[in-house]
Amino acid sequence: MSKTIQMPALSPTMEEGTLAKWLVKEGDTVSSGDLLAEIETDKATMEFEAVDEGTVAKILVAEGSEGVKVGTVIAIIAEEGEDLSQAAAGNAAPSAAAPAAGPAPQADPVPAKAPAPAPKADPAPAKATDGRVKASPLARRLAEAKGLDLAAVTGSGPNGRIVKADLEGAAPVAKTAVPAAAPAAPLAAAPAAAQDFGIPHEVIKLSGMRKTIARRLTESKQQVPHIYLTVDVQLDKLLKLRGELNAGLASRGVKLSVNDLLIKALGVALIQVPECNVQFAGDQMLKFQRADISVAVSIPGGLITPIVTEADSKGVAAISTAMKDLAARAKDGKLKPEEYQGGTASLSNMGMFGIKQFEAVINPPQGMILAIGAGEKRPFVIDDSLQIATVMSATGSFDHRAIDGADGARLMQVFKELVENPIGMLA
Repeated sequence: MSKTIQMPALSPTMEEGTLAKWLVKEGDTVSSGDLLAEIETDKATMEFEAVDEGTVAKILVAEGSEGVKVGTVIAIIAEEGEDLSQAAAGNAAPSAAAPAAGPAPQADPVPAKAPAPAPKADPAPAKATDGRVKASPLARRLAEAKGLDLAAVTGSGPNGRIVKADLEGAAPVAKTAVPAAAPAAPLAAAPAAAQDFGIPHEVIKLSGMRKTIARRLTESKQQVPHIYLTVDVQLDKLLKLRGELNAGLASRGVKLSVNDLLIKALGVALIQVPECNVQFAGDQMLKFQRADISVAVSIPGGLITPIVTEADSKGVAAISTAMKDLAARAKDGKLKPEEYQGGTASLSNMGMFGIKQFEAVINPPQGMILAIGAGEKRPFVIDDSLQIATVMSATGSFDHRAIDGADGARLMQVFKELVENPIGMLA
C-alpha cells in the first residue's frame, strides 16, 4: 500500500516552511535514510530523509513553494510492485487533509470535514469557501508578475492549491478584463509609510527569517518592559591573558577571541547572580541551573543566535572551538533547531564595527541580553591617577518583569569584575 509524505515539523515551533528543493523526482526509487528534499525554515535549510522505501509515485508540492503548512502531503511513495498511477490517484486527496502527527496543525481544515477528490482530478480552479483562489505565495507573485489570472488556473497542489508548476503555459489575462477600480486597491490597502510617493525604489520580498525577526522583536518591545544598565570595563588584563593563552594553545590550533572570553565571563556571572539567569513565564518564573549563552551572529538575510551550552563550566578553548563551528554552520544555514532555540541569556557584540555603546533588544523568552561595544583607548582613573586604558562599554537589557534593577546591577558588577580580573573566571 502506498504511503504519503507530509511536510515535517523540523522544530517544535515550526508551523510552515518552504519546500526549497526536491532531491528526487517522480519514478525514483528511495530507501529509508535517502534524502528527499531540502526544507527551509525561518532560520535554516535542512535536509528531509525518507523513513520508508518505495518509488516516488507523485510529487504534490513543487519546489520553491512557500508557506507549506506542517502536515500537508507533499509526495506519495508507492510500494514495490504497486502501480504508480493508481497509488498517486488513490492517496493524494484523503491524505492531503490529514493532520500531522503530534501538535502540528492540519494542512487545510475546511476540506477535512468531508472526503474530496484528488486535487489533480479537479478540473475547476481552486477556490476557498469564501471565494478566494487558493494559491501558494510564490504562485501569487509569479502570476502578478506575468499578468496571469489565477481564477482561470487549475491547481495541482494539496486540496487544489495553485503552485508554481500550474502557471506554466497559462495565458496572461487581457487588459480589458481588469476592473477599472483594481489599480486603486493596493494603494488604499497599503499603509502610508509603504507608499513610494514616486521615488525610484526596489521592492524586496521579506524572507521567512526576516519575517520572524520582525515579529519576535516587535513582540519583545511591545510586551517586555526593558531596563538598561551600562558599565565601563577595563580590558587590559583580559587582553594580556588572551595573548598568553593563545601562545599556549597555538599547538592545538586554537585561537581565542575577546568574544570567547566575554561569553565565559557572562556565563560565570549568571551563575554567581542566579536572580538574572531566569525567564518570565506568566504566573511563574524559570530559574536555570546552568548558563547557556545565545550569541548573535550576522548571516546573509538576517541574524541568528547559536547557543554555547554550559558556558559557565566549559573551558575557554572549548567555547572558542564550539563558537567557530556554530558560526560557520549558521552562515551555511546548517544549524539544527536545538542549536539556536533555547539559551538562558544572549550576548551581542558590535565592537568589531566600532560601535561604542548600544542597547540590544531582549530575545524572548530570555530574561536578558548583554550588548558589547568596542574596546578603545580612553582616559581612565587607575589607582587614583588618570591613565590611558583600553575600555569598553557593556549594556545589559533586562526583562523588568523577572529581574529587578538591583539584581541586574549586581550582574553587571560581577561581569565587570570578572573581565577586569579574568583569572578568577578560569578557576
